[in-house]
Amino acid sequence: MVSVVQNVAIDCADAYELARFWSGVTGRPLHPEDGPGSRETEVRLAEGLVLYFNQVPEPKTVKNRIHLCLRPETSRDQEVDRLLGLGATFVADRRDPDGSGWAVLADPEGNEFCVLRSDSDRAAMNS
Repeated sequence: MVSVVQNVAIDCADAYELARFWSGVTGRPLHPEDGPGSRETEVRLAEGLVLYFNQVPEPKTVKNRIHLCLRPETSRDQEVDRLLGLGATFVADRRDPDGSGWAVLADPEGNEFCVLRSDSDRAAMNS
């Protein structure tokens, strides 16, 4: 017997607004019953996993111990630019001169996440 991951829970100050950001990141809609002021909000990913946003009273205080890693359909650098346009902030550059590595960004509430190389980035590096 095994356990199946149902969702990734993200504590936040404004569940609806943070879910809207992640909806833009993933291209997936918010749960149809969620709206402004919702204390719990979901973004259902195409693969079945749910990003679950739970409004809590306390602010984020330290670095995430768990975070999301994104593999974009476009190039990593194009995706970083797109996410910055959605409201992410740049945290750390872990990209290497040879094209490997990743970029660390944070969502509007400061939760860190990584943007990895796309499959096309990886294929170009290996050819």
